[in-house]
Formats: sequence, structure tokens, C-alpha cells
Amino acid sequence: MTKSIIIGGGGFIGRQVAGLLSLLGREVHVLGRLSVPAHPLTAGVTYHAGDYGDRNCLRTLLKPGCEVINLAHSTVPKTSYDDPLHDLLSNLPANVALLEECASCDVGKLVIVSSGGTVYGPSGTPTLDEGSPTMPVSPYGISKLATEFYARMFHRNNDLPAVVVRPANAYGESQLSGRGQGFIAEAVDAILQGREILIYGERGTVRDYIHVSDVASGIVAALEHGRCGCVYNVSTGNGTSNLDVLELLRPIAGAAGREVRHRIAEPRVFDVERNVLDNSRLRKASGWCPQVALGEGIRRVWESKLRMADR
Repeated sequence: MTKSIIIGGGGFIGRQVAGLLSLLGREVHVLGRLSVPAHPLTAGVTYHAGDYGDRNCLRTLLKPGCEVINLAHSTVPKTSYDDPLHDLLSNLPANVALLEECASCDVGKLVIVSSGGTVYGPSGTPTLDEGSPTMPVSPYGISKLATEFYARMFHRNNDLPAVVVRPANAYGESQLSGRGQGFIAEAVDAILQGREILIYGERGTVRDYIHVSDVASGIVAALEHGRCGCVYNVSTGNGTSNLDVLELLRPIAGAAGREVRHRIAEPRVFDVERNVLDNSRLRKASGWCPQVALGEGIRRVWESKLRMADR
């Protein structure tokens, strides 16, 4: 049985990846910084408390031939902009240590989960493929991109079997709001609490919203079929503005007797106006494609959060 180690596997995306790999028959281990996982993990998944920047901790988990997926990152775009030095020091050294340990341990494959939403930066093209210019405008995007370059260096110089995935904007039923990312979760919570939704710019930013289950299946597709040394976008290829999201929410909220209110604010310097990713490379490599349409996904988020609010 293949051993799969998911670093940061107790988080929003990681729990989905862990559950999927467990269903596929892997021996799944999750490494997280909390003493116990914040949310229940799939039955059969083993949780380990520890810091992936601790080499001794890594050495107890890593075995020759194992699979490793790294989802860990201690910041989000907004917090990274507030404290760029913390973003750098809390993320890059740990990622480089992980790459060194994986190379010396002779792992079977390493998937680095980067950020399709932040590494590309501003662009005049409708969609971005993996060869598009990378010009991040936030420290978060810069540190993600730096980790990618380190992974490619270790692949070239140390034969590290590393693959990079760049997910678009993930959303889903268990996503928490109030963390500076995740507009759909933020909007639903605001409506349920009777709060005004803040949109930065006339229609807000345009994003490629992809359901978390599709992100997880895309990561696993890259793990199983991705070519080492390559980068793969995980996305829908469709762009939706913040205002468009609210229009999709309006009839759902109205049916529940809730009002959708929003206010326009000045655009933020660390927001890219449009970010929509081309996913054809991963489709061709693996046959993967997203399954959850945005309207259906938003309905699921609404119903999930409404049930929680009614408890």
C-alpha cells in the first residue's frame, strides 16, 4: 500500500485530498501544526502533530517511495501584505527544508501546491496558462513562486520527482470566512448575519472559482499523472466577478427571506483585477475536469452555512 503524506492536510483543501486518497486505497498520513485536527478527518487517516520545518519530524514520516503533498502555508494574500517579512520567514525556510529532506529520502513523488490566484499577477489576456508571465503583486504570491523555483531546482539538480499545481480560487461548504480570502464564504456569512458585503471596484475582481472537491481531484490527478518538473493549473477556465457571485446568491437568499446588500469600495493594491486559468495541460495529461458548476456549488455553500446558522 502506497504511503501518502499530506502536509497541511487538516485544512480546507487538505481534508478533501486526504479523504480522496484514502478512498483510492492509500495509507494516508496528515501532518499539521495543531495538537489535534481542527476538523474531523476521514476514518483511517492518521494525524501527526508537528512542524514541517522540523527536519526530525519529517524524518519520522518520510519513507523511500512515499508520496508527499505540501499544502501548508502560514499566510494569505492580505496578511502577507501586512507583514511581508513574516510571510517570507514563516514559509520559505520550511519549504526548502522539506525539499531537501524529500530529495535525500528518495520519495516517490512530491506535489507542491502553489497558487494560481496569485503567482501570475496582472495580465491583459482572458485566460492564463502555465507559460504566462509570473508577476505576483503580493508577498504571498512571491513566496509561493519562490517555492516553485526551489522545487524545480531540486528536480533538476537532485532528481527530486516534484510536480507543481496552481489551483484557482477554491470555495466550498466548509470554508471559513474572516480570514482575508474566500469571497463566496464571506458573502454567504454576511448575508446570513445581515451585514453589508464590501466589493472592491465597480464589479469587484474577476476570479476562477472552483469547488474544493474539484481542487482535490485535480491535485490527485497531478500526483498520479503529472510529469515531474512540470506545472499544472487546476481551474474551471471560467471567470466570475464578485458582483456576479452576488447575483447568483440573490434568488437563493431571497427564497430564505434574506437580503443581499453590498457597498463599492476603492480597489486594493494587492488585488489583481482578473485571474482566470487555462486547465488544458492537466486535462490532456490526466483526463481530469471539474465536476461542480458554480451555481450548484454556491447553493451547497448556502445550504451548509444556513444549517449551521439555524443550530
